Amino acid sequence: MPAPEADSHSRKANFKFNYKHEEARRRRSEVSVELRKARKDDQLLKRRNLSIGKESQAPVGESNLSPISTSVEEIVVGMKCPDETIQLQATQACRKMLSQEKSPPIDIMIQRGIVPRCVEFLDCHHNPALQFEAAWALTNVASGTSEQTHVVVKHGAIPKLVALLKSALPNVAEQAVWTLGNIAGDGPTTRDLVLGHNAMPLLLELIKPDTPVSFTRNIVWTLSNLCRNKNPPPPFDVVKIALPVLNRLLSNTDKEILADACWALSYLTDGPNDKIQAVVECGVIPKLVDLLASTEVTVLIPALRAVGNIATGNDMQTDAIISAGGLPQFGLLLQHHRINIVKEAAWTISNITAGNMDQIQHVINAGLLPPLIHVLQSGDFKSQKEAAWAVTNLTTGGTVQQLAQLVQLGVLAPFCSLLDAKDWKTVVVVLDGLTNILNAAEKMGEAERVAIMIEEIGGLDKLEGLQHHETEQVYQKAMAMIDTFFSEGEPEESTLTPVASDGQLEFKPADTAQKGFNF
Repeated sequence: MPAPEADSHSRKANFKFNYKHEEARRRRSEVSVELRKARKDDQLLKRRNLSIGKESQAPVGESNLSPISTSVEEIVVGMKCPDETIQLQATQACRKMLSQEKSPPIDIMIQRGIVPRCVEFLDCHHNPALQFEAAWALTNVASGTSEQTHVVVKHGAIPKLVALLKSALPNVAEQAVWTLGNIAGDGPTTRDLVLGHNAMPLLLELIKPDTPVSFTRNIVWTLSNLCRNKNPPPPFDVVKIALPVLNRLLSNTDKEILADACWALSYLTDGPNDKIQAVVECGVIPKLVDLLASTEVTVLIPALRAVGNIATGNDMQTDAIISAGGLPQFGLLLQHHRINIVKEAAWTISNITAGNMDQIQHVINAGLLPPLIHVLQSGDFKSQKEAAWAVTNLTTGGTVQQLAQLVQLGVLAPFCSLLDAKDWKTVVVVLDGLTNILNAAEKMGEAERVAIMIEEIGGLDKLEGLQHHETEQVYQKAMAMIDTFFSEGEPEESTLTPVASDGQLEFKPADTAQKGFNF
């Protein structure tokens, strides 16, 4: 097992691709950025608390309180009143106003100075009902824009909210958890402020067997926000203490808890191999693999992301996915009705075929090449692009026999179709894969036969068209392939079809018994 990478040079040396290290690393980075953009709809960064049902569970029976006028002016006056009963009534009215479903007046309340007053009320340990209402109001202010969240932070709410995690009253602690989750969800700066006040161990202590499900959901969602974001990532030494708890949470039956635990793990695995190794060692892989069979898309997406990130690691980390029985699940994921799941499944497989020959063989043995080729043929373009990477990676690191199986299963036609793609980077990937296949054939003295197969499916016409491509890398690769494999004499008239003989692939002219391309 390679030691954790100390610098960019050693990371490059340990990178599992044996060629084009930087290009492959950029691809993985590009895909990761694209996936992170897509997942904004899958997991909310911030949440407002609209639940009126909470009132019956509040620390004191505020339903017995006299109702107060909901005008902003009276709320502000009431919150500044020295009478604690009026303070509580006014703060509750403020919270209700900020909890209204449409257009809560967050900016108006900020301008009228309610944030510093609510922050003050967090210190009223003799009046937990007031703490509860103040924390709830701050939850909803912090659920707004980044500017609104920063007002809460600026007035010193974080240390007081962290202190409330120790409250003897679960509702007060839960509301503090929720507010901290919204603050952490605003971005790396506020996330690190929350972590810097030692919130992580206190949050983990709140997760107990008898913690109510709704409370656990809020804690795990907040944990996921504390693990989130990459630029920069959270300090790993601070967040890795969550790993044993996240491992236990993967055995939970609640889909929201499962989903957020998987999101947290997907964030923690989105980085260098030493971070991936810490996640692998905490024992989550068998559970993540089991969740790849989930019918709940909200759970499946982050579980797949976490597994995909682990597959970007070193060979031993990738082997852990294979050993846990992860590969058979991907046959179904490649046929999923959600195209983003198909794309991520293909992306994960591309990272496994970027491994060693044994790992490639496991992909073949799991029956993943036929559905992968089907994605190449009829998936949406983003999925086709990932499938193309999976094929080219296989042709780069695979044996001649493994390449033969790929060709035998009919990869050439859909692969060559992508030579028409508007995305030049994908065209380069396909050109590299075809070159690898032709080079393998040449080692056997059969390059001409494979070249004829490519010509008969229209591949040569596409290659000739690429000689005029505006991207230098594309036309140079196309010209080199034509010069090397398609320029010697006239092609044979006979039609060539691949046939299997004793499990081996032979390319034979249909009208002759002459021995063909036998890997």
